[in-house]
Amino acid sequence: MRRASTLLITVLVIGVILLISSCATVPTEPLGPGEVRLLRMDVPFEGGIRREAAFAVNIVFEADGKPTIKTACFYFSGDGPYCFKVLDVSYGSPGTINVDARAKDSGQYVLEAYVYYIRDGKTQKTKAISSPITIP
Repeated sequence: MRRASTLLITVLVIGVILLISSCATVPTEPLGPGEVRLLRMDVPFEGGIRREAAFAVNIVFEADGKPTIKTACFYFSGDGPYCFKVLDVSYGSPGTINVDARAKDSGQYVLEAYVYYIRDGKTQKTKAISSPITIP
Protein backbone atom coordinates (compact mmCIF):
# COMPACT_ATOMS: atom_id res chain seq x y z
CA MET A 1 0.00 0.00 0.00
CA ARG A 2 2.80 2.40 0.90
CA ARG A 3 4.57 1.75 -2.40
CA ALA A 4 1.38 2.53 -4.35
CA SER A 5 0.90 5.85 -2.56
CA THR A 6 4.56 6.79 -3.15
CA LEU A 7 4.20 5.98 -6.84
CA LEU A 8 0.98 8.01 -7.05
CA ILE A 9 2.62 11.03 -5.37
CA THR A 10 5.60 10.80 -7.73
CA VAL A 11 3.36 10.67 -10.80
CA LEU A 12 1.30 13.63 -9.54
CA VAL A 13 4.41 15.73 -8.83
CA ILE A 14 5.82 15.03 -12.30
CA GLY A 15 2.43 15.91 -13.83
CA VAL A 16 2.30 19.22 -11.96
CA ILE A 17 5.85 20.09 -13.04
CA LEU A 18 5.02 19.34 -16.67
CA LEU A 19 1.82 21.37 -16.47
CA ILE A 20 3.59 24.38 -14.95
CA SER A 21 6.45 24.29 -17.42
CA SER A 22 4.11 24.00 -20.40
CA CYS A 23 2.04 27.00 -19.23
CA ALA A 24 5.07 29.14 -18.46
CA THR A 25 6.67 28.96 -21.87
CA VAL A 26 6.43 31.63 -24.52
CA PRO A 27 5.41 30.45 -27.98
CA THR A 28 8.49 29.69 -30.04
CA GLU A 29 7.01 29.74 -33.52
CA PRO A 30 8.42 32.48 -35.74
CA LEU A 31 6.65 35.82 -35.92
CA GLY A 32 4.67 36.62 -39.04
CA PRO A 33 5.50 39.73 -41.07
CA GLY A 34 4.76 42.82 -38.94
CA GLU A 35 3.54 40.74 -35.98
CA VAL A 36 3.91 41.77 -32.30
CA ARG A 37 4.13 39.23 -29.46
CA LEU A 38 3.96 40.31 -25.82
CA LEU A 39 6.40 38.45 -23.56
CA ARG A 40 5.91 39.81 -20.05
CA MET A 41 4.81 42.80 -18.04
CA ASP A 42 6.77 44.58 -15.31
CA VAL A 43 5.06 46.89 -12.83
CA PRO A 44 7.72 48.84 -10.88
CA PHE A 45 6.70 49.29 -7.25
CA GLU A 46 9.18 52.02 -6.21
CA GLY A 47 6.65 54.78 -5.67
CA GLY A 48 3.88 52.38 -4.76
CA ILE A 49 0.66 51.93 -6.63
CA ARG A 50 -2.25 53.99 -5.40
CA ARG A 51 -5.90 53.98 -6.31
CA GLU A 52 -6.82 56.60 -8.97
CA ALA A 53 -3.13 57.51 -9.50
CA ALA A 54 -1.16 56.67 -12.62
CA PHE A 55 1.39 53.87 -12.27
CA ALA A 56 4.05 52.74 -14.73
CA VAL A 57 3.70 49.50 -16.66
CA ASN A 58 6.54 48.22 -18.83
CA ILE A 59 5.51 45.61 -21.39
CA VAL A 60 8.30 43.55 -22.95
CA PHE A 61 7.65 42.42 -26.51
CA GLU A 62 9.19 41.02 -29.66
CA ALA A 63 8.22 42.18 -33.12
CA ASP A 64 8.93 41.70 -36.77
CA GLY A 65 10.17 45.16 -37.79
CA LYS A 66 9.10 48.33 -35.99
CA PRO A 67 5.30 48.33 -35.94
CA THR A 68 3.39 51.38 -34.73
CA ILE A 69 2.10 50.73 -31.20
CA LYS A 70 -0.14 53.46 -29.78
CA THR A 71 -2.59 51.96 -27.28
CA ALA A 72 -2.34 49.49 -24.38
CA CYS A 73 -5.45 48.08 -22.71
CA PHE A 74 -5.83 46.46 -19.31
CA TYR A 75 -8.29 44.29 -17.42
CA PHE A 76 -8.19 44.27 -13.62
CA SER A 77 -9.34 40.71 -12.79
CA GLY A 78 -11.86 40.87 -15.62
CA ASP A 79 -12.95 44.48 -15.08
CA GLY A 80 -12.25 46.55 -18.16
CA PRO A 81 -10.90 47.11 -20.67
CA TYR A 82 -9.21 50.35 -19.66
CA CYS A 83 -7.13 51.66 -22.54
CA PHE A 84 -4.28 54.17 -22.30
CA LYS A 85 -1.99 55.94 -24.74
CA VAL A 86 1.48 54.41 -25.00
CA LEU A 87 4.12 56.84 -23.72
CA ASP A 88 7.19 55.30 -25.33
CA VAL A 89 8.24 52.30 -27.43
CA SER A 90 11.85 51.08 -27.43
CA TYR A 91 12.49 48.69 -30.28
CA GLY A 92 15.08 46.00 -29.81
CA SER A 93 15.41 42.36 -29.00
CA PRO A 94 13.30 42.44 -26.91
CA GLY A 95 11.54 45.80 -27.08
CA THR A 96 9.73 47.68 -24.33
CA ILE A 97 6.41 49.52 -24.30
CA ASN A 98 5.95 52.11 -21.53
CA VAL A 99 2.47 53.14 -20.48
CA ASP A 100 0.84 54.70 -17.42
CA ALA A 101 -2.25 52.82 -16.21
CA ARG A 102 -4.76 53.75 -13.52
CA ALA A 103 -6.71 51.56 -11.10
CA LYS A 104 -10.00 52.82 -9.77
CA ASP A 105 -10.25 50.51 -6.75
CA SER A 106 -7.95 49.01 -4.12
CA GLY A 107 -7.38 45.28 -3.95
CA GLN A 108 -5.45 42.35 -5.35
CA TYR A 109 -5.83 41.86 -9.08
CA VAL A 110 -4.62 39.87 -12.01
CA LEU A 111 -3.62 42.64 -14.40
CA GLU A 112 -4.09 41.53 -18.01
CA ALA A 113 -2.65 43.60 -20.86
CA TYR A 114 -2.77 43.67 -24.63
CA VAL A 115 -1.81 46.29 -27.18
CA TYR A 116 -3.13 47.52 -30.50
CA TYR A 117 -0.62 47.88 -33.32
CA ILE A 118 -0.64 48.55 -37.06
CA ARG A 119 0.05 45.58 -39.38
CA ASP A 120 -0.36 45.85 -43.14
CA GLY A 121 -2.24 49.12 -42.66
CA LYS A 122 -4.81 47.53 -40.32
CA THR A 123 -5.17 47.71 -36.55
CA GLN A 124 -4.35 44.39 -34.87
CA LYS A 125 -4.67 43.23 -31.26
CA THR A 126 -2.01 41.11 -29.52
CA LYS A 127 -2.72 38.17 -27.28
CA ALA A 128 -2.96 39.16 -23.60
CA ILE A 129 -0.33 38.66 -20.91
CA SER A 130 -0.96 38.91 -17.16
CA SER A 131 0.69 39.69 -13.84
CA PRO A 132 -0.60 39.83 -10.26
CA ILE A 133 -0.65 43.28 -8.62
CA THR A 134 -1.84 44.77 -5.32
CA ILE A 135 -3.33 48.24 -5.05
CA PRO A 136 -3.48 49.46 -1.44
